[in-house]
Amino acid sequence: MRPQIFVNLHVKDLKKSIDFYGKIGFKNKAQFTDETAACMVLSEEIYVMLLTHEKFKEFTPKDVSDANKTTEVLNALALPSKGEVDALMDKAIAEGGSVLRPTQDYGFMYSKGFNDPDGHIWEVFWMDPNYVK
Repeated sequence: MRPQIFVNLHVKDLKKSIDFYGKIGFKNKAQFTDETAACMVLSEEIYVMLLTHEKFKEFTPKDVSDANKTTEVLNALALPSKGEVDALMDKAIAEGGSVLRPTQDYGFMYSKGFNDPDGHIWEVFWMDPNYVK
């Protein structure tokens, strides 16, 4: 089995967040979804767990941050092409996300960033595979 990553995000409105992530290309895994949490699958290796604040608090003794006021983490997602970066960004904005910052284009790397409806940051980028060899 290849390593997998589960990004756990606290959300205010679970249904709204399921809808947002579903509309930008994640698939809901019903087996791990209930009224307190939802598993959203991007690939065989990448999962996003959407947790109500109460459920999220079960996993940490620390205060839960307000992602609209503080940065808790930067989620960076590499995509195969500039076009896919643009497409995901467009979907995120159309479905209630907000622009994090202007597009950055360095030639070998192209990136955009958005905040999900709860303020969690996603940086989506393409990097020329020949540049990193």
